[in-house]
Amino acid sequence: MRLIMLTAVCMSFALAAVATESQCEELSGEGQRREERTTGATHAPAVDYWQPEWMVRELWGPGRMPKGMMVRLLRHTTYIETGVPKEYEGAKSTLTPGPATTAAGAKLYRDNCARCHGGNGMGNGDQAQALSPSPALLGYMIRRPISVDEYLLWSISEGGKAFETAMPTFKGDLSRDDIWRIIAYMRAGFPELAAP
Repeated sequence: MRLIMLTAVCMSFALAAVATESQCEELSGEGQRREERTTGATHAPAVDYWQPEWMVRELWGPGRMPKGMMVRLLRHTTYIETGVPKEYEGAKSTLTPGPATTAAGAKLYRDNCARCHGGNGMGNGDQAQALSPSPALLGYMIRRPISVDEYLLWSISEGGKAFETAMPTFKGDLSRDDIWRIIAYMRAGFPELAAP
């Protein structure tokens, strides 16, 4: 570790000794600002080594975002801009959190969600590899501010058809209380599932 630090210090001294005043001004942009003040001429900005143009263009340009990320952003953006459908507006869990609710939610999650989202909610279920876009990372998402009750109820109830994902609609298969149990289980941090 000391050798690395000593090497870094020596390199910085060597670079400082080699660089001329004009090179230092050029790197800091001062030379360009002085020329603009005296001649009125402007030049293209200096190279940004922290976030070069090619990085911005190549990694974040249009059409470069993976479909899974676009789908998740579309659902989140839809919620932020328009909210949820009327039937889910202001919805709050009607169940009392506790061990019984979490245990019931664990069974429901195992039977309906784990095959795609995985036992820990990290999208690593048995069927996850066959899905495009991949299942949402619920273990991560449940801790984010967007994970309010109405959003989760809407997402689970309506599924992903509107966003072109394989997430099934559960409002016909599960009661609203069962969906709240699954949400309670997720909020509990996905305690380890017992074998079926």
